[in-house]
Amino acid sequence: MPTGRERVLSGMRPSGKLHLGNHLGALANWVRLQADYECFYFVANWHVLTTDAPRSGEAPGYTLEMMADWLGAGLDPERSTLFIQSLVPEHAELHLLFSMVTPVGWLERVPTYKEMVEQLGIESPSYGLLGYPLLQAADILMYKAHWVPVGADQVPHIELTREVARRFNHTWRPVFPEPDAKLTEIPKVPGTDGRKMSKSYDNAIYLSDTPEEITAKIKPMVTDPARKRRTDPGNPDVCPVFDLHRIFTPAGDREAAATGCRTAGIGCLDCKAVLLAHMLPPLAEIRERRQRFAEKPGRLVEILHEGTRRARTVASATMAEVRAAVNLVP
Repeated sequence: MPTGRERVLSGMRPSGKLHLGNHLGALANWVRLQADYECFYFVANWHVLTTDAPRSGEAPGYTLEMMADWLGAGLDPERSTLFIQSLVPEHAELHLLFSMVTPVGWLERVPTYKEMVEQLGIESPSYGLLGYPLLQAADILMYKAHWVPVGADQVPHIELTREVARRFNHTWRPVFPEPDAKLTEIPKVPGTDGRKMSKSYDNAIYLSDTPEEITAKIKPMVTDPARKRRTDPGNPDVCPVFDLHRIFTPAGDREAAATGCRTAGIGCLDCKAVLLAHMLPPLAEIRERRQRFAEKPGRLVEILHEGTRRARTVASATMAEVRAAVNLVP
C-alpha cells in the first residue's frame, strides 16, 4: 500500500488501559503524525515477555483495552496500520539474523538495559532482556521507517538501530535505510500525588475515567505544600496542579489562576475548578469515542487483524530482500 509518504513506526507494550501520561507523552503525537506520514503502530506484545513472561496471559485483554484507547484518542485504521507484533513472525526472523552480526557489547551499553536490571532487581538477566533493543531494531527496520517518534531517553535505541542497519548492509548488501529519531517533547504530567503519573504508583488519570472519576481524583490532588491555609500565598512553579494547567488551560485563564495563587486571591479548590473546566471536555470526547469501541471487542480484533495483514505484506517484501542478501539456501 505504498503512499509515497515517509514512514513512521512506533509501538507500545500492552499493559492495559492508558493514562493521561501515555496519551500526552506519545499517543497524541501519533495521532498528529497521521496527517503527514505513512504510520505503522504496533502492539509490542513480544516485548512484554522481556520483563513479565509469567503474566503473558494478560496480554490479550490488555491489548483490547489499549486498542480502545488508541482509537478513542484518534488513531484511524484507515490512515494508519495498527497491528500485533507477534502475528508478524518476520520480526522474529529478522531479529535472529541481526543477532548473528551484532556485538554483545553494543547491547550491553544501551543505558535502559542497565537501568531495567537495577530497577527491577534482576540478578540474572535473560538473553531476551539483553536483546530487546535488537528486537526493537528489527521492528523499525522491517518497515524501512524514516522516523521513529521517541523521547530523548530512547535516542540510544535509535542509534543502535542505525548501527545495526549499517552492519547488515556492510556484511551482506544494502537493504536498510538508517532511520532517524523524531524527538517528542514530553510534557511534565504529574500524578495525583505529585509524582510522575504511573499505574504502579496508583496515581493515574485514565482515558477511560468518567468526568466524575477525574473530578474525584483532581480535587484532593497535592498542591504547593506551602499553602497550608486558604490565606497562604502559593507558588505555581512548584505546584503539580499547575503542571496540568500548562497542558489544558488557555494562557489567559492560566495566568489569572497563577496570580490568584501567588496572592492567595483564590484557594486550591478554586484553582482546580478552573483546571477541570478546561480539562474535562477534551477528555470526555476521548472517553466517549473509546467507549464506543470498547463495547465492540470483535471490531477491535478485526481492525488489528486487518492491520496485521497489511503489515505482513510489507514485512514479507522486506524479508524477501533480506533472505536474498543473506543467501543461505540453494
